[in-house]
Amino acid sequence: MDYGTLRGLVALLILALFIIIVAWSYSKKRNSAFNNVANSIFDNDKVTKQDKQRHLDTDSKQETNKNV
Repeated sequence: MDYGTLRGLVALLILALFIIIVAWSYSKKRNSAFNNVANSIFDNDKVTKQDKQRHLDTDSKQETNKNV
């Protein structure tokens, strides 16, 4: 087996892996899992609103650097 044949086989292997990954990601049984993950960013809205209010409360008590 020469170097060109080896390179061709590696290229075919990479192409096959790519096709398998694309088929897996677009399969119907994975659709609900991907939708749940995609919409999970919106579940954190309540937490971020509380964090923003807490951040605004601490901004009013701004500290100064007395070491300068």
